[in-house]
Amino acid sequence: MERKVLVVDDELNIRELLIEAFRLSGYAIRAVESAEAALEVLEEESYPLFILDLNLPGMNGLELCRIIRKKNPTATIYAISGYASMFHLVDALEAGFNDFFAKPFQLKTLLKNVGDAFEKMERWRGIIRD
Repeated sequence: MERKVLVVDDELNIRELLIEAFRLSGYAIRAVESAEAALEVLEEESYPLFILDLNLPGMNGLELCRIIRKKNPTATIYAISGYASMFHLVDALEAGFNDFFAKPFQLKTLLKNVGDAFEKMERWRGIIRD
């Protein structure tokens, strides 16, 4: 399985940071600035893992997560937000996110979680094939 990650964040510095970190860690990563741009990308290719900012211009990350979850129920979807609160966490989990990372997040922690998610997906592939 190709370790592909799609990042959706309107902050250029976050996109650049994640692109660099994930590429150095061996992932195929693409980053876009809006939910609408992400939906265009998803018309052309699929991704097993997503990192979505909750506060996006236009469609927000919660709405995008719901769309992704309907089309790809086994995707791993992480929320990131600079406006973290219990209210946001509950909304994110109800929308279908697997986990929530408050900005500024620990890059090492996010990378570990992504690695663990891909290991789980590999196990699932074995189950699905059997």
